[in-house]
Amino acid sequence: MVEIALGPKGAFENGNIGALNRRILSDKVVSAFMPPRGDPKPQKAARTPRVVELLCKAMEWQALLANGKIANQADIARREGITRARVTQVLDLLRLAPEIQEKILTLTDPLHRRPVTERMLRPIGAIADHPDQIREFRKNML
Repeated sequence: MVEIALGPKGAFENGNIGALNRRILSDKVVSAFMPPRGDPKPQKAARTPRVVELLCKAMEWQALLANGKIANQADIARREGITRARVTQVLDLLRLAPEIQEKILTLTDPLHRRPVTERMLRPIGAIADHPDQIREFRKNML
């Protein structure tokens, strides 16, 4: 026989109200461990970091502007359904030194390392000198 009581040991002695006891045969006891049901969850697929997607989009937009397929940033904003300010923020990624852009484009899934975000890159893009940008990038991002 197994006795089950809800509450700490001795909590329901001396006639305390709320005692819930049930006696069942030991062969009817079910383990608290429940094996997982169905198929196990698949591992998360590696994702391209958002900053890589944004830099690629900026390069695409720059090419459209350069060859005249789109007249200005306002047209990009209307086409993408975003604000002109957001278009400017994304295009500002092109102000980064080519070495930094290359590092960003080769980023892999950020599961096992500190992620690099667009917001982190904005102050670096505001630096005019490319060697200073690279120095700041290495100091803060790697």
